[in-house]
Amino acid sequence: MALADIFLKEKKPERGLLAAEWFTIAYVVFTLLMMAFMWNKLQNPEQMLLGRGCYILVTLLMWGVYRMMPCRLTLLLRIVAQMSFLGWWYPDTYELNRLLPNLDHFFASMEQGLFGCQPSLLFSQAVPYAWFSELMCLGYVSYFPLIALVSLYYFVARYQEFKMATFVILVSFFIYYFIFVLLPVTGPQFYYLAAGTENIAAGIFPNLGDWFMTHSERMAAPGWSDGFWYHILDLAHDAGERPTAAFPSSHVGITTVLMMLALRTRCRWLIFTILPFYILMCLATVYIYAHYVIDALAGLITGIALYYILCFLYKRT
Repeated sequence: MALADIFLKEKKPERGLLAAEWFTIAYVVFTLLMMAFMWNKLQNPEQMLLGRGCYILVTLLMWGVYRMMPCRLTLLLRIVAQMSFLGWWYPDTYELNRLLPNLDHFFASMEQGLFGCQPSLLFSQAVPYAWFSELMCLGYVSYFPLIALVSLYYFVARYQEFKMATFVILVSFFIYYFIFVLLPVTGPQFYYLAAGTENIAAGIFPNLGDWFMTHSERMAAPGWSDGFWYHILDLAHDAGERPTAAFPSSHVGITTVLMMLALRTRCRWLIFTILPFYILMCLATVYIYAHYVIDALAGLITGIALYYILCFLYKRT
């Protein structure tokens, strides 16, 4: 794509909202209905309502800009605006799902039954090397850069499929967010600390009920605490991590979607750029206590399923 092409007026501009924007608005309506029923139990309902109002305002504003100047650049800005809210929507799931009974005891028990241990607790102990820790942290923090890379590749090299690719990415996120709201699983970094690592090591998994309604403390990630990528991971966790969104692993699920989109292009440099980070991501989610192994496996399965289902649905829109 030549630089001048991004300013060319599109031959068939989208008149209404993009399919991904409509899906996000459906998610907004869903969470608003939940808020209406839980209003008196919510801790920050006004702030949550304001955030949704800001989202609608930005979406309509970017639609208006695109309608005034329907070109590739303004379409890209619409997608960037949608993706910029993803970091806000993620912790927002905690505000709703913490009102439901915590289910980590069930998932930790399932993990124990399948593997005879807690792999997330033992992984970092089995591989305690600084270089491995840095690789795990690098893999985990590559999440949003990988999303940007795949999206921009489609924009520059396969523009005719750009809306499809970003639809699949964005809608995958909101399907995971929908699950997270209704399935309150925090993951090892929160549950192990609350339950007590001595209990976890002994195979005792207490039901914490509504503990996470008022507690959000997490275990520090294992590994080389003086490492550069460890510090980047720690900053990211401090900024946006909450006791929410463990099952299935959206990090594994979304990077699986990205891997499938890369394979679709048959572009070797893109595939072999993403592949090592994808492998690191699948391992890192368990290594840093973010997920149980069953979360990562569910992320892999749902990521593949979402790619095929959403590609099919997009063709029907």
